Order: sequence, then structure tokens, then C-alpha cells
Amino acid sequence: MTAFLCALCGYLVGSIPFAVLVSRAMGLPDPRSYGSGNIGATNVLRSGNRVAAVLTLAGDASKGWIAVLVAREIGLPGDLLAVVGFSAFVGHLFPVWLRFRGGKGVATAAGVLIAFDWRLGIAVLAVWAVVAAATRYSSLAAILAAVAAPGLAWWLLGPGPFLAAVFAMAALILLRHRANIAKLLRGEESRIGEKKAARTAP
Repeated sequence: MTAFLCALCGYLVGSIPFAVLVSRAMGLPDPRSYGSGNIGATNVLRSGNRVAAVLTLAGDASKGWIAVLVAREIGLPGDLLAVVGFSAFVGHLFPVWLRFRGGKGVATAAGVLIAFDWRLGIAVLAVWAVVAAATRYSSLAAILAAVAAPGLAWWLLGPGPFLAAVFAMAALILLRHRANIAKLLRGEESRIGEKKAARTAP
């Protein structure tokens, strides 16, 4: 029962759709209506509003970080911290408030990793930042960061519940980027900062 409650609380926190809330508050179009239709900061940036994108990024990362931080502060053991973090990540992917149609979870996963161990979070973010700066493909940066995350988690934290959670998050991130991988291979993927276009695919 304790594990179930931890999972439920983490999921509900992760389900908060910051992209939609920020866009509504700032009078911007719903991010599900343009670009990739994704409720993440990269797609919000396609609206041309950098402030909205930054706020979305901060909100999505913070909900993963805060969920694990609160669980740690109330004294939950490591296995339940892993449950809370993974559940917050799943909440972003399948938010109950948006009929379970959410984002790809990159920012939320980053927040969870930082809460697990700041060294792990910074290491994975460094991979993302280097790839993003070199290629301007947010999706490619996310894919390579997800591939690197389990190895970094094993190196820094060793085997255990945190490593299992990182493996699961990385696998889901890769699955959520299937369409992006296909576009990258075809040379059709959008780069960071490109303006919005009408959404053409679900």
C-alpha cells in the first residue's frame, strides 16, 4: 500500500501539464495545436516565445525534482524514492488531465535524476547540452542522453533501485522518440528554435 501511494502521488505531481498552463496564462496557442504537438519546452519554443519555453522547462524539471525531494525529506527509503521518481516521469508521459496524452519526459527525467544524485543529473545534462549545442537537434540530444544515462547511473550509483528506474526512464524516452529517430534518418527533423507550423500529425 505504501508503494502504491508513493506511485500515485508521484504520478499526480508529474501529470501537471506546465506547457499547457504556461501557454494559457501567457495567451499563447495550446502547444498541442502546432509543431510536434508535444507538451514540452522545445515545442513551446516553436511559438516564438522564449520565456514560455523557459517556464515550461523549469516547471517540467521541477516537478520531477520536487516529487523525489519531498519523498526524501519525509524519510522514504531508496526503493520508494525510485518509485516516486519513475512515477512522476510516467505522469508527464501519460497525464490524467490531458487524457493520458503527454510529452516525452526529457525535462522531467532530468529533474528526477538530479534528485536521485546531483552528479548523475549534471552528467546526463552535460551530454544533452553538448549534443544540442553541436547539432541544434533537441531530439538527438535527448536520445543520446537517454542512451548514456544507465551507464552513468551504474558508474555513479551502482546496481539497485535507482539504476532500475533510470533504465526504465531511458527506455521510455527512446520509445517516445521513435518518430524523431525516423525524421533524423530522413533529414527532416526540426532544429531548436525553428518557428511553429500547423500540426500535421498526431
